[in-house]
Amino acid sequence: MNRLRAHAKINLALVVGAPRADGKHEVVTVLQRISLADTVALSAGERLSVSGFPDDTIVTEALRALAAVAGVEPGWAVEIEKAVPVAAGLGGGSSDAAAALRLANDLLLEPLSAVHLAELAATIGADVPFFLNHGPQLGAGDGTVLAPVDLPSDYWIALVLPSSVVKSSTGEVYRAFDLRDGARGFAERRETLLAALATVRRPQDLAALPANDLASSPVSEALREAGAFRADVSGAGPCVYGLFGDRGRAEAAAEALATEGPTWIASPVGNADATGLAASTVGA
Repeated sequence: MNRLRAHAKINLALVVGAPRADGKHEVVTVLQRISLADTVALSAGERLSVSGFPDDTIVTEALRALAAVAGVEPGWAVEIEKAVPVAAGLGGGSSDAAAALRLANDLLLEPLSAVHLAELAATIGADVPFFLNHGPQLGAGDGTVLAPVDLPSDYWIALVLPSSVVKSSTGEVYRAFDLRDGARGFAERRETLLAALATVRRPQDLAALPANDLASSPVSEALREAGAFRADVSGAGPCVYGLFGDRGRAEAAAEALATEGPTWIASPVGNADATGLAASTVGA
């Protein structure tokens, strides 16, 4: 079997606008892959099978879509080793799907081009194309219009998954956003994000990026009190990240907040295949 590490992501910023004509929301987001990762293995098989994660739907959907476009039978056997928490705002399912698409595409007699594969990925989920790209990306449109951004990566990340939070579906989070008229002022927040992003030279400059429009958490403030120079919810949540200048402070913060729920230490990685520094579970 061929294998890829399917890295999680954090949204270093997420500004959200009104629903578009297609029902999706306009967004501007800064996406950063991190070292916490699943492992996806794939080989040719008589039929499509996905093992290791019984609740999978997105990998199956992605591979069926690839087979349909390529005009082949979906004859692949996939094994997923999960490490990224599910439905946490870290993109684990999307990353698994992207890894499976890359592995299966490589086995095709006539593989899809990178552009065609990205177009297919965009029909599976907004985050899936990001995981086919290298390095941090600025996402626009519905999140699938991507452009590379040059960001520092010499920092550490403490992740906290609050046990007290009942995870809402992403759709529910967006509906709540619409009900509170969250899109008001989108253009101004978008410009604030882009202006702040243009000034980032060192990790601490990431603190100037605007807060997540979709979700907030008191854990963010606790992480800042523990020394994080930036802390926010990732995606639609509920996972919260804190950025730290050194690993020791990140580990101390994760240990202090372990009563809130499972915690991990991670670091930024530069591309889809980078092993990075291994993410470690600190507490539960």
